[in-house]
Amino acid sequence: MADPFGMTELTEILRTSIGLDADVRFDGELAETEFAELGYDSLAMIELASQVQRRYGVRITDEAVLDQMRSPREAVDFVNSLLAGKVA
Repeated sequence: MADPFGMTELTEILRTSIGLDADVRFDGELAETEFAELGYDSLAMIELASQVQRRYGVRITDEAVLDQMRSPREAVDFVNSLLAGKVA
């Protein structure tokens, strides 16, 4: 079974709420590149967390955004860990 939150969902949130070029795909090395290197500041990341919270019903602290969601891959993995805890 696929994770409920993946790169597709992350990309869609970034495109619609924060701004992301239509041709950007978080695969390969980009998935492991820190958001700061991709040009996203802490406010953008807090907005990402806010959108995830609204859409998926999980709480993400500001500390978690900065410590556990540093790259697209980390963000996807962290959100899925929260969703798994919510279901369990």
